[in-house]
Amino acid sequence: MRRSIATVCMSGTLDDKLAAAAAAGFDGIELFENDLVVSPLSPAAVRARCADLGLSIDLYQPFRDFEAVPAEQLRANLERAARKFDVMAELGVDTVLVCSSVSPAAVDDDALAAAQLGELADAAAARGIRIAYEALAWGRHVSTWDHSWRIVQRAGHPALGLCLDSFHVLSRSVPPDGIAAITPGKIFFVQLADAPELRMDVLQWSRHHRLFPGQGDFDLPGFVALTRAAGYDGPLSLEVFNDVFRQSDPSRTAVDAMRSLIALEPAGLPTAPTLGRHAFTEFTVDGQSGPELRTALRGLGFAHTGQHRTKPVELWEQNACRIVLNSAVIRPQAALLSAFAVTSDDPARSLARASALRAPAHPNVREPGEAALSAITAPDGTSVFVTRDDDDWRSDFLATGAVPQVTAGLTGTDHLGLTQPFDHFDEAGLFYRSVLGLTALATEEFAAPYGLMRSRAVASGDRGVRLALTVSVLRRGEWAPAVADPQHVAFGTADIFATAAALTVPTLPVPDNYYADLIARLGLPEEFAARLSRYGILYDRDAAGGELLHLYTPVLGGRVFFELVERRGGYDRFGEPNAPVRMAAHRHRRLTHR
Repeated sequence: MRRSIATVCMSGTLDDKLAAAAAAGFDGIELFENDLVVSPLSPAAVRARCADLGLSIDLYQPFRDFEAVPAEQLRANLERAARKFDVMAELGVDTVLVCSSVSPAAVDDDALAAAQLGELADAAAARGIRIAYEALAWGRHVSTWDHSWRIVQRAGHPALGLCLDSFHVLSRSVPPDGIAAITPGKIFFVQLADAPELRMDVLQWSRHHRLFPGQGDFDLPGFVALTRAAGYDGPLSLEVFNDVFRQSDPSRTAVDAMRSLIALEPAGLPTAPTLGRHAFTEFTVDGQSGPELRTALRGLGFAHTGQHRTKPVELWEQNACRIVLNSAVIRPQAALLSAFAVTSDDPARSLARASALRAPAHPNVREPGEAALSAITAPDGTSVFVTRDDDDWRSDFLATGAVPQVTAGLTGTDHLGLTQPFDHFDEAGLFYRSVLGLTALATEEFAAPYGLMRSRAVASGDRGVRLALTVSVLRRGEWAPAVADPQHVAFGTADIFATAAALTVPTLPVPDNYYADLIARLGLPEEFAARLSRYGILYDRDAAGGELLHLYTPVLGGRVFFELVERRGGYDRFGEPNAPVRMAAHRHRRLTHR
């Protein structure tokens, strides 16, 4: 199946967009008329440029407000179409998208719409052009795919068929199942866009919130299967209107787009191996943040068990919890969660899958005899290592002989919390789901002290690997006293009260108001709430009765902190209702401990 992308998906000039699409491996493009209008390139020059880049022009779009109009308007519309056909001839493209009309001049008359579209198809056929008629979800009289199909059937013209756009189909209440029964050959073009489920005006939903396949809530695999059942074998093309994508680097947008199509149709893609657990988390530290994190790790019951053979890198351990501190920084900076590793039953296949999904791994800089780890770079720049469960990477560290002086009962890494750059949140979700084969969990929004936050969680099937991705929904202005892009590691424990009693590191104080609310809202016994309060433990309960008990350290090294987690009764979330409490407490701590 050929893969195509509409130029409207990306930012930049037309030449920027063409270069990005070609570099990402697309076979063709949909040329959005506005991109041609503002380009200094003639249609013939655009055609030549596409040919040089190995791109076909699969669709010219959009042609608006044509059908079901008075006779004098029809004549003007046919004249307008003739001029567009001239442009298409220079471009070398044979299919034009005609949107259902939103014009006040259009009337609700299927017979008239079919007759006029038939006249347009006559004119197009004489030039070797096809008309792909699309029902806009906000069309004045035609707004559903089945209605557009009835009009195309009524016209009965070989040069008139359908364009099916997944957003326009799946955002409406008409079931898509009947698409499979469309006459073979009458679907002329298929456009794909995902979207989150939102309750809002459909035009605004479409213009600002579309996403690439796999980034939203629509059933894109099912939609594609229906078009296949109807015999469609043309390009699968992305048409995504998104405010973030249209101001981001077109090169990485195009790669993200291509990754979404590969993951949507995974024929030939190596299957995702089974991931086991978090192997280690690496922080890059400097002369100031390094001592802070070392002190905190000791207070959490960790010991400095290994020193790298050739690099200023330390290994800290407690049971299966492993933290690496890397002091090889060029200039001072806040502590940074720069890398993490997960175990895989087939690391080579994990890396091959990543490469096929346009995320090639790069070898780690190493000396002879050191472990041959390769890193995949996540959208936020974090390095992701994939290793076998035998932990051969630990042979790079010389044992120090140190053991934890006080065990805190931490058993392993429960999850990582990674705040994402504003422009790359949706890209990150798709990256971790497609490249690592993780499953999407809940997406939540919550009001934090300094703005609305969005959280999206992904995890392996048995929850041995969990990631919680967060982003500020709006760009921050100068009034942003929160920590910039905080990151954290959550460690699991079987008894958080025993763990809390064993700690020698300060934990984050939580206000009494919070515990009073727990008693009132969840009916917690006062004695239990008092015990939670004594250690600053937060509490959440899900609908099935599962419980989460968790506490936090203050922010360390400028931007990172640790969380300790006890899950009870199958609780499978991340305590999102408590995030605003934690953020406010962190802010209060910074204001009062300078």
